[in-house]
Amino acid sequence: MNNDKYSYVGSQEIRLSVANSPIGTVISSIEDLKKWIFNTLDRRTINSNLIVATFVIDLKGNLRLAERSSEHIACAGGKAVLSAGEIFITWDKGAFEVCDITNQSTGYCPKIDSWKSVETALKKIPISFPPHFTIKFIFRRCPSCSQINIVKNDVFICSVCNSNLPDE
Repeated sequence: MNNDKYSYVGSQEIRLSVANSPIGTVISSIEDLKKWIFNTLDRRTINSNLIVATFVIDLKGNLRLAERSSEHIACAGGKAVLSAGEIFITWDKGAFEVCDITNQSTGYCPKIDSWKSVETALKKIPISFPPHFTIKFIFRRCPSCSQINIVKNDVFICSVCNSNLPDE
């Protein structure tokens, strides 16, 4: 398992605004997933057969889910994580599958190799899932303006001030 821990690096304004938000629910089985879906999501979302959620892998290696509109820092209870992103789950007649999963979290900026922690957590449930993040994000903080950037098409240029972003 990847042992890198990711501390929150996002906006302090966001951290403070969600300080009293509920922590994400630990999902360690299909039953936990079903309970979370039916206790958390609205009927329209449930009936769509596609669940999109915010996720983190906590420091104990647990998958935690929260509604998609939730901040990762809230889902993690303000703590460091092993990975974070968005997860897309399809379900049909009680069969669940992770169809897409990303490491998109500008609050934690997890590296692509944080997948190892995600894979370990998903295997525990167990649930079908892809062999890697289906969309992989690379994050860089601008040394000039401190903005967190998502690198697109290998262009390491800050989207705010046009400064060069570091390669590492």
